[in-house]
Amino acid sequence: MKRNNGDGMERKTSLNGSRQGACVALLALLKERGYRFVTPTPRTHEIVLARHAGNLARSVVDVLGWSRPFELGTIDREIEGSLEHAGLLEGPPERRRATVRVSSLRDRLFLHSAYPTTACDAVFFGPDSYRFADFITVEFDRASSEDVTIIDVGTGAGVGAIVARELCPNARVIAIDINPAALELAQINAAAAGVRIETICGDILQGYAGPADIVLANPPYILDAGRRAYRHGGGMHGAELSARMVAAVLPRLAIDGTFILYTGSTIIAGQDRLHDAVVRLADTNGCTLFYRELDPDVFGEELERAAYADADRIAVVGAVFRKRCARR
Repeated sequence: MKRNNGDGMERKTSLNGSRQGACVALLALLKERGYRFVTPTPRTHEIVLARHAGNLARSVVDVLGWSRPFELGTIDREIEGSLEHAGLLEGPPERRRATVRVSSLRDRLFLHSAYPTTACDAVFFGPDSYRFADFITVEFDRASSEDVTIIDVGTGAGVGAIVARELCPNARVIAIDINPAALELAQINAAAAGVRIETICGDILQGYAGPADIVLANPPYILDAGRRAYRHGGGMHGAELSARMVAAVLPRLAIDGTFILYTGSTIIAGQDRLHDAVVRLADTNGCTLFYRELDPDVFGEELERAAYADADRIAVVGAVFRKRCARR
């Protein structure tokens, strides 16, 4: 793993091998026990937790899915011991709490941050993770090749990198993120899935020097008041980061290279400004573009905020860019 020391240079750091091993062992134990949990939106999570306000957890799903506190000795002892060994519990014995959640995606388990994800370095996993995995799978049939380098930009918990590695077992897969905590979890999740990925700490393609054959990205697209990296998409009502990624990635694509982008765009007076921006970028960079709405209306609660007072809706969109010629 590499870490940015603030001077613009990348520095390699070593992952704590014993902690990683303990986390991988925990995921293997949970899989053996048949653990499953589908992570909902934060709003749904909040509503469900409110039903049990003040009550302690009674099951592993309560602890590792719903992030409810529990009393030591009330859940599976082996799983509890694995959590302790991995250093993933906090609080007094009568009100212990896991610092992570574990979610299932297909037949894989993913470690990510506990609810609520309020920390600036939180690693998010949720409904977009499931849709992103499905979008990659559909589009990979057109883009896949064994002798390629695949880069997952803003990897988070590693969903894109791991799905891509399973679709292209012989490809070189690199996961990039500005958050070292995300890269650590991505490495753990990849090891638990039995796939090998490389990691780079950097912004977009920072730290990777060559041309890119296939790039994947699921950037944040919400205008977040707390400016949390996993959620804040910047200007254009949250679409600015997505547009910036497109501008940075397209010139770096190899000829016949592909950029698979899953993100969101705020629709204002019927207009999708992200679409208009990326059409221009695709044309400028010699790329064809396939762009469509995957879900017309998500995170409707955001429209109650003043920042979205002029918005019709927030749509999830998928864009696939293919490089056909050199940049104009």
